Amino acid sequence: MQRQELAAWLRLLLTPGVGKETARKLLAAFGLPEAVFAQSLAALQTVVGPKTAHALQQAPDALDAQVEQVLAWLAEGANRHVLTLADPRFPSDLLQMDDPPVLLYVMGDLEVLAHPRRLAMVGSRNPTPQGEANAHQFARALGQAGVCVVSGLALGVDGAAHTGALEGGAPTIAVVGTGLDRVYPRRHLSLAHRIAAHGAIVSEYPLGTPPLTANFPQRNRLIAGLSQGTLVVEATLKSGSLITARLAAEQGREVFAIPGSIHAPQSRGCHALIRQGAKLVESAQDILEDLRMVGPRDLSATPADADEGDRPDSLLDAMGFDPVSLDALQARTGLDTAHLQARLLELELDGMVGRLPGGLFQRQGQA
Repeated sequence: MQRQELAAWLRLLLTPGVGKETARKLLAAFGLPEAVFAQSLAALQTVVGPKTAHALQQAPDALDAQVEQVLAWLAEGANRHVLTLADPRFPSDLLQMDDPPVLLYVMGDLEVLAHPRRLAMVGSRNPTPQGEANAHQFARALGQAGVCVVSGLALGVDGAAHTGALEGGAPTIAVVGTGLDRVYPRRHLSLAHRIAAHGAIVSEYPLGTPPLTANFPQRNRLIAGLSQGTLVVEATLKSGSLITARLAAEQGREVFAIPGSIHAPQSRGCHALIRQGAKLVESAQDILEDLRMVGPRDLSATPADADEGDRPDSLLDAMGFDPVSLDALQARTGLDTAHLQARLLELELDGMVGRLPGGLFQRQGQA
């Protein structure tokens, strides 16, 4: 993008009183930003109010610094891009939204944004061990089937989904709520580098934007918009993941949910979605068949099945898949405390059992 063109787009968004909606109205009325700024005051006032019309006739004070910042960022690597609504490379799925971003910052492979198989995976930032394992296993299986997983780089389910997708050999897309010159949360810095190298990180927010709370629900619409369907792994009733699911449904996309324990608050959002019509899924194959994403191999066995193999274990059978206390396990198995604790530790070290707050245990893997 040439400096003059970039400056015009940034000036439009930096103008006081011009948000995304107003910017789109101006572009629809007059064409490219250069044409907007060439309009008379009277012409501008047919679209915006007098105060905003006057503001459009003078460049914002911060414009030059913003242009220099973006140009310097772009110069740091060939995988850095700024896409405008007028750019032919702008994701066509986002153009179909009611409120597409005016500018899109991308770090990574632009072709990934048009990947033929894209599925959003979202969920709790504080999942149960089972929920985090489900996110990782589903994403890995979907990645092995050639599906690009879209998520938000947050802690918990998002991070597990991105990691699983990369392990499955597929690209993954992270839609973030900050500027692309910073990574949030910081503990995902290494993961962000891997995503940029094997997928793409996307943001509509200017460089330098900190992790503001209001930005994350907004970015959720892009996660839904970039995907053919949305899978909610775990979510409380007030989770932002339910916003993503609602936005996906409003955009005509499929919504899937993994059921969980009736005792876990992190499962209640998924159960509510299922009651509202989301499709209950138990394996990656359920999603592939519903969206007609034909993978290179049969995934009728869940990833958890593959991890556990065919090893029978009476203690795992006694646990079931809901959180359970040590006393309840003793009652079910008849084992003494020392033996039971030793077996639980072995299973925990093998990754087959997770330890929950309150002295509870939960089997890892799917029912």
